[in-house]
Amino acid sequence: MRAALSATQTIPIVANDLESDPVDTGWAASLAHPGGNITGVFLAFPDFAAKWLGLLKDALPELSRVAVLWDPSTGLFQKKAIEDAAKSSKLKLALEIIEVRTPSDLDGAFSSAKRGGAYALVMLSSPLSSANVRKEAELAILHNLPVITLFPDFARVGGLMAYGPNLLGVFRDTGGMIAKVLQGTNPADLPIQRPTKFELVINLKTVRALGLTLPDTLVALADEVIE
Repeated sequence: MRAALSATQTIPIVANDLESDPVDTGWAASLAHPGGNITGVFLAFPDFAAKWLGLLKDALPELSRVAVLWDPSTGLFQKKAIEDAAKSSKLKLALEIIEVRTPSDLDGAFSSAKRGGAYALVMLSSPLSSANVRKEAELAILHNLPVITLFPDFARVGGLMAYGPNLLGVFRDTGGMIAKVLQGTNPADLPIQRPTKFELVINLKTVRALGLTLPDTLVALADEVIE
């Protein structure tokens, strides 16, 4: 998004962005009336930060300390959101923020989380995270860490849990907005959308591998259960 904006402030930009707040960053005046050359589908991330921590707390009632993998290139928005959620009176969780900038940082990040006494781990959204779900799932098992993230494929390839938007739905919604722009709609007048379809995926093989017992009520909430 930053690169696109630096290249043009006149050519329409239609984005799907799961890491940023378009109003907080100044890219749009408001969701209903963006006002510039940017529109698209953006995730309401603070809601997900609280949901992820809540799901981990449901899975691990004694949870008190959580490690968070954060790619600084995505900005401070996600980091602040999960820090605020952890401080809530309902959760009261201690966080350890661990920066990951490249795939080579992942091994050390998981080791650091385990050494720091984390009971579980959250992987914040970033292209780095989504592109390395299989390696991340393997590291989670290796270090015996329950992990949750945004991307459903993480749970499908061996991670414990994923909760986030249906990515195909996000791409379809974005495509519909692109069509409107190509047909002449000004992006300044095209409301920014939020994802509308979400899915919780739980991998029961990983539950057993980690020696966990999940409440039946939590498993019943899942849209997809990996047996």
